[in-house]
Amino acid sequence: MVRDGQQLHVESQLALRLLALAGEPELKELTVAQARARIENDARTFEGPKLKVGSVSEMSVGGAEGTLRGRLYVPPDANDPGALLVYFHGGGFVVGDLDTHDNACRFLARQADLRLLSVDYRLAPEHPFPAGIEDALAAFRFAVEHAGELGADADRIAVGGDSAGGNLAAGVARISATEEGPVPAFQLLFYPWLDLASERRSHELFAEGFYLTRSDLHWYRRHYLREEAQASDPRCSPLAAEQLSPGPPAYVVTAGFDPLRDEGEAYARRLRDGGTRVALRRHRGLIHGFFNTVAIGHAPREAVLEAAGALRMGLAEG
Repeated sequence: MVRDGQQLHVESQLALRLLALAGEPELKELTVAQARARIENDARTFEGPKLKVGSVSEMSVGGAEGTLRGRLYVPPDANDPGALLVYFHGGGFVVGDLDTHDNACRFLARQADLRLLSVDYRLAPEHPFPAGIEDALAAFRFAVEHAGELGADADRIAVGGDSAGGNLAAGVARISATEEGPVPAFQLLFYPWLDLASERRSHELFAEGFYLTRSDLHWYRRHYLREEAQASDPRCSPLAAEQLSPGPPAYVVTAGFDPLRDEGEAYARRLRDGGTRVALRRHRGLIHGFFNTVAIGHAPREAVLEAAGALRMGLAEG
C-alpha cells in the first residue's frame, strides 16, 4: 500500500486486516454507548500484556466543575521530586477513558522515566464543548498546586495527549501562555486533532480504510459541538487562533496514513513561526491510534520510544 509517496508499514496493514476480519460497524451506525464499547474492545485487542511500572494508584483530580478520576503512574526508582506529565487520552471527545490508554501510559511513564497523571476529563455528548478544555486546564493547575503530594517538581510539569487529548494538551499550553498562572514546561502531542472548523488534503487522502475515517471525525464532531460556530473557537480548534504566542517547547508526532496528519504538521509550523521551539516527527508508515499498540508491535513501540526520549530531554533538570 503506497499513497502520497508513503508505504504503509506491514504492522499497520496487519492491524487493519484484523479489524476488517472482526467486521465492526462504523461509528455512524452506533449509539454513543455502543461506540464506547467498541473502542474499549479495540483497546483490549491491541493492548498486549500489561507492562510493569513502579506503582499505579487511583486518585481524584480537581476539574472545572468537580472532581475527576485520575491515575498516577510512577516508574521504578523515580526521583522525588521528579518530572510529571499530565496526560489526556484520545477518543474524539466522546469515547475513551483511563483504561483504554492504561498500557500506553505505563509504557510512556517507564520509558520517559517520569510520573504520569492520566486524567479522565468529562466527555460529550453528556458534557459538550467547552467541558473538555475547561477540565484539562483545571487538571493541569491542580497538578501544579499539588505537585508536592504527587512527588513532582512544580517547574517540570508537562502536558500531553493523543488525538482529541492532543487537542486538549495543545489548548492548555496555548491558553496558559497567554494568561497569568503556571505554564507547562513541555507539550507532547500525538497526532493531535487541532482544527474542527476545516479539513485539509490528508482528510481526502485517508478518508477511509486507515482506522480513523472522515466519517468518524464527523460523528465525533456532531456529539462534541452544540453549534457550528463553536468549531472556530480557538479553545476548540487551536489552529483557529489568530496568533500563537511563544509557548512551552513542543514535540509533535504525526502518522503518515492519518486524516489528521496535515493539521498536526500545520500547527507545528505555526508554533515555530510564533516563537515556540518545536520538533515535528512524521512516522510515514503508521496510522492513527498507534500510541495504543506499543505492547504488540515494534514500529509503534519505536515511535513512542522516540517521543519518550524527547519528553525526557525536554524535562531534564538544569
